[in-house]
Amino acid sequence: MIQVDAMGDACPIPVVKTQNAIKELNGAGVVETLVDNDVAVQNLTKLANHNGYGIKSEKVRDGQFKVTITVGEGTDVPDETGSAECLVKPSDKKNIVVVISSNQMGNGSEELGKTLLKGFIYALCQQETLPKTILFYNGGAFVTCEESPALEDLKSLEAQGVEILTCGTCLNFYSLAEKLQVGEVTNMYVIAEKMMQADLIVKP
Repeated sequence: MIQVDAMGDACPIPVVKTQNAIKELNGAGVVETLVDNDVAVQNLTKLANHNGYGIKSEKVRDGQFKVTITVGEGTDVPDETGSAECLVKPSDKKNIVVVISSNQMGNGSEELGKTLLKGFIYALCQQETLPKTILFYNGGAFVTCEESPALEDLKSLEAQGVEILTCGTCLNFYSLAEKLQVGEVTNMYVIAEKMMQADLIVKP
């Protein structure tokens, strides 16, 4: 049995940690994950149900839940999306482009939006198939600059060959030109070209 401590971890970290533990089982075994909220329990339950794994959850005490996932012989080990099927291989989907136009994800709470975007970028790092390029423009320019909580993950993506490009006009508009910490400066012609040539565009 592999035990995973995901107490205090924000989405999607409990799922990612559990998936990585399941891979270590090499096809069969038990993973026991500790989490501190109902949403994490639900996400882990969906992961197990989607892949046909045995699942049991229990409340240990206030603010602590134990989720036990049992993987049997012959069950496919999931990829980072939680699917038992493999992601599209690079040879089939050569040019995936992610475009980020804000320093937060979705509408509503700014604090929540920033947390969600950080989680999205972290989740990108965990995918079997990485995007070829990530484009940042308008408010998205803040994400590649000093004090961005996503810098470590973006640098990890860049080290794995992902092209990180930030709009120069946007950097200048927000007085961020001297604060860029990852990737390169680009222009709107290149941004349009990258998007036109993409096989798939992902916008969080």
